[in-house]
Amino acid sequence: MAGIAEPLSITWIGHSTVLVKTDGVRLLTDPLLRPRVAHLLRVGAPAPRVDQVDAVLLSHVHYDHLDWRSLELVRAGMVVAPRGARGLLEGRGFGDVVELEEGDAVDVGPVTVVATHAEHHARRLPLAAEIPALGFIVNGVYFAGDTDVFDGMRALAPSLDVALLPIAGWGPRVGPGHLDPQRAAEALRLLRPRVAVPIHWGTYRRIGLSRDEATLREPAERFARLAAELAPEVEIRILAPGERLELAASVEGAPR
Repeated sequence: MAGIAEPLSITWIGHSTVLVKTDGVRLLTDPLLRPRVAHLLRVGAPAPRVDQVDAVLLSHVHYDHLDWRSLELVRAGMVVAPRGARGLLEGRGFGDVVELEEGDAVDVGPVTVVATHAEHHARRLPLAAEIPALGFIVNGVYFAGDTDVFDGMRALAPSLDVALLPIAGWGPRVGPGHLDPQRAAEALRLLRPRVAVPIHWGTYRRIGLSRDEATLREPAERFARLAAELAPEVEIRILAPGERLELAASVEGAPR
């Protein structure tokens, strides 16, 4: 895969919501913008406002990744979702839905979005049919959605500029099908990106759990320490919600 054609902008909105700007295209992942979602409370500052985007990329149908009210706040030209989610989305009035399976791709303007495997089981309701989860790669940026480590990570792309990796959740721990700081650091050895940005941490907390700043930040700091040991060549950038990272274009074939 070629490197970035022009400067890339990454803004972490919080949880798994990231605004990616590349080649003049604005993509938003898994919008979660409300102060409260069921038993989850947003901690810290409110979600930054997100203006119109060219496409929303939905990794899977769990409630903290596919939130109807948040999705309605975003004016999106297209919604890209896993195969099987179209009925859910069209039933709520979202018309321009593109379903993808692992390995499929769709063009959003000059940008190609490629769906990747995700090691994560997802269904909207306990007895509903499972709808496979996805990750996405676009212009050298890998958005993992929710996933566990899987060996195929080493072959997702010949070079990655940025990996957006979940490292925690909204409770004290995460189970199988997720990355924690240790597993996310191990994933870096397979992915070998130029830069890694931890996401899915410190933004929403289950009611009753501590919202102490040090407690919230601990997963990100632990991930950075482990990454320095396991993948020292990868630059770790810890962003605060609303903070933007800008990267200059990489040159194809140049050392990273």
